[in-house]
Amino acid sequence: MAKSFLTHIKDNFGDGLYEGDEYGGAAGHDGSGLPTGNAGNFMFATGIECSYPTIAGGTIRRDLLAETDHYARYKEDLALVKELGLKVLRYNLPYYLIHQAPGRFDWEFADKAMAEIKRLGITPILDLMHFGVPDWIGNFQNPELPVHFAEYCGAVARRYPWVRFYTPVNEIYVTARASAKDGIWNEQLKDDRAFITAMKHIAAASIMGNQQIAKYRPDCVIVQSESAEYVHEMRAVPTPEICLLNKLRFLSLDLLYAHPIDSEVLIYCLDNGLTRQELDWFMAGEPPGYQIMGNDYYGRNERIIKPNGDWCAAEDVLGWYTMTRQYYERYRKPVMHTETNTFNAKDAECWLWKQWVNVQRIRQDGVPVVGFTWYSLLDQLDWDISLAEKRLAVNACGLYDLDRKIRPVGESYKMMIREFGQITIMPHGEMFEFTTRPATLKVEK
Repeated sequence: MAKSFLTHIKDNFGDGLYEGDEYGGAAGHDGSGLPTGNAGNFMFATGIECSYPTIAGGTIRRDLLAETDHYARYKEDLALVKELGLKVLRYNLPYYLIHQAPGRFDWEFADKAMAEIKRLGITPILDLMHFGVPDWIGNFQNPELPVHFAEYCGAVARRYPWVRFYTPVNEIYVTARASAKDGIWNEQLKDDRAFITAMKHIAAASIMGNQQIAKYRPDCVIVQSESAEYVHEMRAVPTPEICLLNKLRFLSLDLLYAHPIDSEVLIYCLDNGLTRQELDWFMAGEPPGYQIMGNDYYGRNERIIKPNGDWCAAEDVLGWYTMTRQYYERYRKPVMHTETNTFNAKDAECWLWKQWVNVQRIRQDGVPVVGFTWYSLLDQLDWDISLAEKRLAVNACGLYDLDRKIRPVGESYKMMIREFGQITIMPHGEMFEFTTRPATLKVEK
């Protein structure tokens, strides 16, 4: 009887584990191991909390880098990023301190921090405006903001030409709302016209800043971090106010990405100071560079409003998966989970893994998610009251506490990074790299 073809194969090549299998084949690498820094790696990241709005009528500057002692301990903090096994860090250069006047900059701290980041081999996603502006600019009602901010962005890109990843303005929608609609920060207004004024000035600043970055770094990657939010209204007949609120969450990205604006939102904008000429300018086209849509999600981003008007938390009713899917289907941009945490340290480990399950599931369903961020490296202060007062109450949401001692969620994040750190930005993404290296990843994550 003739031998089976399998017998011939075994006689000539052995019983499985064939030579060549290691190159992305049946015995290929499964994506585990610490990130290598390869451009194809999925971007596991953390961030160093850096907000600096003014409160109390502009008399108090909340600078979280100062309040968490980062200016004095920046080398120690950056070493913690390395200790976690991370290669990517959302990092802010304090705009309000650096840009001292038109054409005048103080780079002293920025130069030291950036040199250390470069020395450690960390890839920064440089955040250039985080909830505040220099005193001499005033606030977000200033129509000169886009011009001044563009100058700053160009100066940063020239000074650090090795940086490719940027977030020009962190959370445009949150910045405008908290400053001009909720009355918490900066101009502290509670006015629809002030809100739209702030929104258009900040969005224009981001676009012009992006343009200047691209001028000096044409291959720039722009990670636009924005808060994913939703209000669940538990009334038989929804109110116009909540319906509008749930549509306004898209406005910053609509302006940024030149996406047609919902008719109700457009009427609201035009009624509150957006001109046809300004609208045409925003809708002319997308900013330059490679655009990644960053979706920030905290359980507190979802809220339920009861029939009597009372509010309650709605953590994970939609969750990051469903909310991000809404944003992705609207804008069709690669996605990064750019912020998450929980204020309850006991829940943090479980929250971390739940967010990672969301990321894995949405990737399996075809949405290109390129990175994940636990925000932030260290515990924060007063974010339970949105920095509205300077109480200096600790929010235990960091991977490390303010004594730089690792928290259980930090150990869990280390475990996650060791397990998944070499998965590719997109399944089978290695096939698109022009390189002499062999493929290393077979399984999808």
